[in-house]
Amino acid sequence: QVQLVESGGGAVQPGGSLRLSCAASGFTFSSHIKRWWRQAPGKEREFVAAINGDYRTYADSVKGRFTISRDNALQSVYLQMSSLKPEDTAMYYCNAHNPNRKEEYWGQGTQVTVSS
Repeated sequence: QVQLVESGGGAVQPGGSLRLSCAASGFTFSSHIKRWWRQAPGKEREFVAAINGDYRTYADSVKGRFTISRDNALQSVYLQMSSLKPEDTAMYYCNAHNPNRKEEYWGQGTQVTVSS
């Protein structure tokens, strides 16, 4: 059974940090592009960061503040978030995508709330 399970969300004050984790099972994690997306209330889901091998890419809104990493042995992907802003408040989703195999999987999300 394919699963992506996020954890690490919570409430934090502006300027704070959080580390999100996403644990995968049921598929070949290493062969997929790993991505983080987020969705704020009333807004569309937006791309946050991706990692494919050693290549990383970020949305402009998080560049310099967020870092994506992965551990293939643990079948996990992480999102280190620093200097958090209220506008970072959203549900954060982990995604694994292999376009060659036409496979795409999503987690259920973890809530991040940045508020004073």
